[in-house]
Amino acid sequence: MTKHYWKSAILTILLGNQIIGMAAVRATENPKRTACQIKKELACAGVVITPDSRFLDELVTHYLNRIPLETAPPDLTVTEAEQVRDRFIEKLTPILGQRIGYKAGLTNKTAQERFNISHPLRGILLEQMLLPSGSIVPANFGARPLFEGDLIVRVGSDAINEATTRQEVLAALDAVIPFIELPDLIYDSGVKLDAADLIAINVGARLGIVGEPIPLAATPEWQERLGKIQIVILDETGKELATGTSNALLEHPLDVVLWLRDDLKSVGKRLKKGDLLSLGTITPLMPVESGKTIRAQYFGLTEQDAVELSVSFE
Repeated sequence: MTKHYWKSAILTILLGNQIIGMAAVRATENPKRTACQIKKELACAGVVITPDSRFLDELVTHYLNRIPLETAPPDLTVTEAEQVRDRFIEKLTPILGQRIGYKAGLTNKTAQERFNISHPLRGILLEQMLLPSGSIVPANFGARPLFEGDLIVRVGSDAINEATTRQEVLAALDAVIPFIELPDLIYDSGVKLDAADLIAINVGARLGIVGEPIPLAATPEWQERLGKIQIVILDETGKELATGTSNALLEHPLDVVLWLRDDLKSVGKRLKKGDLLSLGTITPLMPVESGKTIRAQYFGLTEQDAVELSVSFE
């Protein structure tokens, strides 16, 4: 290495130490400044703060052992949460397989209000997270297991990365797939969560039940139909548990696809052919009960009868 390289490296280290020292002095002068404010100032100055690996290790352990986390990490920024999520996925990939797509969380106004968040969040789907209809799943499949009526679309063309309208998005998709998501919030129910806390746990992605792909066509009729899909959730006795309509997804499911695409673009990523996109909560999130069978009926996906999925909890 050249003398110039080492000189630059030493200056960088000294500058970083100086900035951190100044932050510490300001913290002493104003003890009411939070750790989060200090981290933001350091980030603006170009100093990268790495998330505490202890929380990541704890998250992985609790996820794999299905034990609720009793606390959320304090003052976790969105940027740090995204770093935790990505490292979390790296540790899960050898167990759950490669990435097969993405999930958009909190695309439903009711869900946003529940967590006091005004925008969607992005997670990652891995191969072994998806199960066929009729699967039997442990009632304690997660640390804090839930279920909801959801919807998946499949990317059919890389042209989706340049789409600007709903119709152009539709033309770049090749299938819609009924989906009962089985998310896991991981944190104990008494923990108050914010956007960063949810991003860190990969927006609760754990499992999901998928039906057969239904081919899409780039027609006005299909665009209208996608915005009017109805889901009815029933138990094994036929009792209705919840209902929802796909216009709850940012007013139209194709708008969720645009949001996901743009969110990925903002970090230099592109969608590709075959990616599966989970679009979010259509029905309310509901707790899992052992011995129950859940049936989700989708009306509007075909011109004939409803499409039905089921999952049993043991």
